[in-house]
Amino acid sequence: MNPQPFVVTPREYARALNVVGEKITVLASREATRGYEIFLQEGPEGSGPPPHSHDWDESFYVIKGSVEITCNGMTTTATPGTLVHVPAGAVHSFTMGVGGCEMLSVAGHTGEASALFTMIDAEVPPGPPDVAKLLEIAAKCNVRIGA
Repeated sequence: MNPQPFVVTPREYARALNVVGEKITVLASREATRGYEIFLQEGPEGSGPPPHSHDWDESFYVIKGSVEITCNGMTTTATPGTLVHVPAGAVHSFTMGVGGCEMLSVAGHTGEASALFTMIDAEVPPGPPDVAKLLEIAAKCNVRIGA
């Protein structure tokens, strides 16, 4: 089956997933694009994942605020209009800057980001995160935590 064109307006967005304090909205799933995934990520100041890696490329485009992104030991402060590309296998992390951040992210065609975010939303309640549960979910989605 060939991919079909589609349009997603804000009124049609899926419910934002709660991923350890970040709101992540799936704008385009791998099933819809027949390849990559696109997300809207909104996080308060200080939020973001620890150093991790996975087998898919990932790119971030900052819309509002700032985010400090570290990839393979190099740290960049990304502000509106900045695009940061993280190749598959690279150890990376990010921390939302003062006042929080809003950015688009794109996960490559082998990505399991939607599954990861959906499982965390369903299995990790708001509040201090259950680290053991997060590590279990990460492993299921082929995400390696740490350097």
